[in-house]
Amino acid sequence: MTRVRDEFIIKSVGENIRQIRISKSLSQEEVAYEADIPVNQIGRIERGEINPTISTLYVISKALSTSLASLVTVVEQP
Repeated sequence: MTRVRDEFIIKSVGENIRQIRISKSLSQEEVAYEADIPVNQIGRIERGEINPTISTLYVISKALSTSLASLVTVVEQP
């Protein structure tokens, strides 16, 4: 059960990042540049393939000009 929950949270955070990035008309490359992280890492985070550290989420939130909370808000599974 824990693994399923963790995967759901990781995917939800990635989806939040992608939605916010697209709503601000930013490319993955632009966010990666501003956050000073590799562009492929942004893609992997958005797809829920990796579990980003809190410091990585923080720099992404700054690159997106949004709060860290907006990235990690997760709607509970049905």
